[in-house]
Amino acid sequence: MTPTSSPALPGSSLTAERRLRELGRLADGGADGVVDVLVVGLGATGAGAALDAATRGLTVAAIDAHDLAFGTSRWSSKLIHGGLRYLASGQLDVAHESAVERGILMERTAPHLVRAQPFVLPLTPLVSRGQAALARAGFLAGDLLRVGARTSRGTLPQPRTLSAVETRHLAPALRPTGLRGGLLSWDGKLSDDARLVTAIARTAAAYGARVLTRTRALELHRDGALVRDETTGQELRIHARAIINATGVWAGGLVDDVRLRPSRGTHLVLRSEDLGRLSAGLHIPIPGEANRFVLVLPQGDGRVYVGLTDEPVDGDVPDVPEVPETDIGFLLDVLGSALDVTVHRADVVGAFAGLRPLLDTRDAGGRTADISRKHAVLTSPSGVVTVVGGKLTTYRRMAQDAVDAAVAAGGLTAGPCRTASVPLVGAARPRVLSGLDVAPRLLHRYGSEAPAVQALGLEDPTLARPVVDGHPVTGAELVWAVRHEGALDTSDLLDRRTRIGLVPDDRSAAEGAARDALARTAPVR
Repeated sequence: MTPTSSPALPGSSLTAERRLRELGRLADGGADGVVDVLVVGLGATGAGAALDAATRGLTVAAIDAHDLAFGTSRWSSKLIHGGLRYLASGQLDVAHESAVERGILMERTAPHLVRAQPFVLPLTPLVSRGQAALARAGFLAGDLLRVGARTSRGTLPQPRTLSAVETRHLAPALRPTGLRGGLLSWDGKLSDDARLVTAIARTAAAYGARVLTRTRALELHRDGALVRDETTGQELRIHARAIINATGVWAGGLVDDVRLRPSRGTHLVLRSEDLGRLSAGLHIPIPGEANRFVLVLPQGDGRVYVGLTDEPVDGDVPDVPEVPETDIGFLLDVLGSALDVTVHRADVVGAFAGLRPLLDTRDAGGRTADISRKHAVLTSPSGVVTVVGGKLTTYRRMAQDAVDAAVAAGGLTAGPCRTASVPLVGAARPRVLSGLDVAPRLLHRYGSEAPAVQALGLEDPTLARPVVDGHPVTGAELVWAVRHEGALDTSDLLDRRTRIGLVPDDRSAAEGAARDALARTAPVR
């Protein structure tokens, strides 16, 4: 099943003017200032809850203290997993749910943002024949998950065994000595996790949700919240019949009795030329670990991500997690176990870390890697619904369960969940997208809106040029982000609407272009 085209959904554009207008209406306190559902947090789950509630016919306001995808949702591996890891650990329900949600994204709601990604597990001397047999059985079991989720073979090809020659053809940087071959598997890969969140939020806005960034929740109450406009410092009350707390690792700061064990996942950013031509991602086994791998993820933009770690985090939760040198050293060591090229510390041009909001179940010992990724929906005595745990792939199901709980807690009348069949902004049938005369890269990021983005560069040739040498993002994309995607400052543009900011040197070089995009003609409504 594939979606119909949704180029430029009416009402989907997020602008600074729209934000001020809708915040003002909520501040008035009249009938228009009371919503059915207030969602706090605009990561994937919060934006998903706003879309779910709005498509059920409920009135919605969704707020975030910072920006869309400011927290964990922009720090992922950019993968839409089918649940193989959870199958290996016996979490059959989580594995099946992941496979189902992967299929929904790839075939119904966001085929422009999610596509099949090949991965090679190289059979090096560090991988015994017994381990190789187990891995191959695991990939075949993962293919059965695909069948059970009713995802077509055309969407995700079948796993198979590779010869040593085929393996090095896909990944020439692998060390040839002792290489017996490889195992080829497939999973879903996002063009960009923050772009997914932006698409979800814009689609929610098209269905009437008020999407308000830079709006911090100070207190949550049964009938709403005290919030502060972070751009002006003004405080106001938003009245709501039900509240969903989707703030991830910060959830415990707004609601008592939510116990989390955050886990840090670190990725390195390398230049593509440092690893040669990679036609596939890599699963590199971690020595001494049965079911854990370091991923090598080519991005198609001159960069490669290498991750990820799974380390417990204690103490206060920072807005932007720092990457410790120990994580960098660990990832470089695992790379060195399989590659024929040496990647030095100086070759790491950027790094990022995200904190997973794992529910503290008290039964995983000291390892956050062993905590279940199953999500939980908790309703406090005051009626506030909190959703935690889970992962990016299952955001839609997490949102559905959270809205179900909010409807019950608030005594609301709502229709059934529709989001499994609601295409996100830019989604279209593959034959429609393939018929558009635009660069493939733009199709993978903007879908059916790609011609409109490209047109900005045709109208003004200065916008058609990349804003940084060696990175494909153009000035037109920055202007589009201001006019339609709610970007309010240079950080929104460089760190979330695009990912230029993952490399500090590139970020510095692009700041002038970002300021120019913000200073251009007032956004189109």
